[in-house]
Amino acid sequence: MSKIAVVYWSGTGNTEQMANCVAEGVQAAGGQADLLQPSQFDGEKLGEYDAVAFGCPAMGAEELEESEFAPMFDGLEKDLKDRKVALFGSYGWGDGQWMRDWWDRCAAAGAVFCQEEGLMANEAPDGEAQEACRDLGRKLASW
Repeated sequence: MSKIAVVYWSGTGNTEQMANCVAEGVQAAGGQADLLQPSQFDGEKLGEYDAVAFGCPAMGAEELEESEFAPMFDGLEKDLKDRKVALFGSYGWGDGQWMRDWWDRCAAAGAVFCQEEGLMANEAPDGEAQEACRDLGRKLASW
């Protein structure tokens, strides 16, 4: 059984809804999904999981949330080499530049992705976005 960390920050509940759907997909595929807040996760904890799905919405000028999520992510970025990673998040403006930048950071750190690009939902995830999150969870669990 795969053990997957779903680490997310959500201000409005949109990214939280996406995280819950990712966890549902992991569980539907027979894996264990642990939903965690940034304060509950670090580089040491990363080693306890087969893969990790990081979720953060676009904030400010299309960047990661800076008070909780970004410090946690900055602290473990060096530990992403050869780690199985997925990225997801919601946004309300812009064109997804925060996700492309985040993806590039993970790739530069040596992360291995189970997806071709970060999974994004504009505002609240609709039924299609929720199902894409479940699909992502299933991929993570069977990877």
